Amino acid sequence: MDRLYGLDGSDRYDDRFSALEQDGADMADMTVDDNQALDIGTDERRMQVRAYNHWVSLLNGRAYPAIEDLDPESIIDFGPHSVLLDFTAGIEDPAIRFLGASLREECHLDPGVTHIGQVPGRSLLSRLTDHYLQIIANCAPIGFEAEFTNSRGHNTMYRGILMPFSSDNDTIDFIYGVINWKELVSVDEQAALEAEVAKAVRAAPPPPPPSAVWADGPSAGFGGDTDAPAAAETPEDDGLPVLDLTGIATVLADQLMLAQQSAAAFRAADTRSRAALYRALGRAYDFAHATAADPTGFADLLNRSGLVAQARAPMTPIVKLVFGLDYDKTRVTEFATVLSHAAETGVPEGGLIDYLDSVEGGIKGVVKAARSLRRPVTKPDTAGQARRKLAGHPVLARIAMPTRAVAGDYVLLLARADGQGSLDIVASIDNAAALTDRAIRLATA
Repeated sequence: MDRLYGLDGSDRYDDRFSALEQDGADMADMTVDDNQALDIGTDERRMQVRAYNHWVSLLNGRAYPAIEDLDPESIIDFGPHSVLLDFTAGIEDPAIRFLGASLREECHLDPGVTHIGQVPGRSLLSRLTDHYLQIIANCAPIGFEAEFTNSRGHNTMYRGILMPFSSDNDTIDFIYGVINWKELVSVDEQAALEAEVAKAVRAAPPPPPPSAVWADGPSAGFGGDTDAPAAAETPEDDGLPVLDLTGIATVLADQLMLAQQSAAAFRAADTRSRAALYRALGRAYDFAHATAADPTGFADLLNRSGLVAQARAPMTPIVKLVFGLDYDKTRVTEFATVLSHAAETGVPEGGLIDYLDSVEGGIKGVVKAARSLRRPVTKPDTAGQARRKLAGHPVLARIAMPTRAVAGDYVLLLARADGQGSLDIVASIDNAAALTDRAIRLATA
């Protein structure tokens, strides 16, 4: 089963989150995966983030990057692992305009495969292209990761991202995808490795008792929360900043400690559930209220942790303090969006858990609501405006030739100069609405 999520490689939040499809009862919301996390490795994650950052760099203030700005053949980093889909002739069977060498080799595809409908169902490329309709529907990049058994019978983990492009800054008529993968060892090999690991663990001396992270803080011995692990059970390498809290107000320090404990419980593999996440977010929200009441103490906390307050994303440093400085940036953005939206809509302190339970879709629903507030209500009909403007242009020439167009339609004609002041019409281009609209815009610019 594929796990989908929005992707944002920056520390700020914006409206580019995917609205994930409900894919079974175990998909609690867009940020929770009750199954074991896929351990594909950091290189694949970095490749996906680099691809997303490249997409963002091509936006230049537009709704979508222009397709003419994309040159996958020149992208040495992830170009060989990518595919470009062309929807200008329709969404039913998009054409494959580019297929990277590594991806083509992995899928054993010959140059005769030119459309999605020709891709074998058990190839890695089919796992990437299965999601292209969600890009059309959600108008935003979508990341995904899962595992499957390929045509060679090998279990394969993969991680990918699909990103929308446009030829007219209005319609998504191209999608660029990047995917990376890793084949797993066989069952027998895995069993042998696990046996060796178990043997080594049994032979190793027991670890020393963990020391309390907060033993020197103002909340030493605080044990009023039975749902969260004790502070001494939180390892120091979990990414949470271990701060010297001398001089920090007790209320602010205690709120941070409780939130960190709940976040650590959520991050543990055996407690990664919706309830654990909601409890962690609820305490992070209460901590945010505490920081508003003590801005000086909060500024001191940020300074000690090396974080910087962000005017455009005020909840981002709060999420990092609670969930860890090394926590996944996509989820940091999602969680910060939830906290900010709750604050903007007047959710009271202590009320975030009930609020998340009341919203259809939970976190996914809140992120969708936040995104809708930032999206323009309507888009200007630029294509219609350009057509109406072109209708008033004078006729330059008139020729007689067969066409399926009706009166008032626009048709693209391809002409070749004869070198003597005339043009020879060599072809008409049908079924290219996006290309025709772009030509009309250029003609009326």
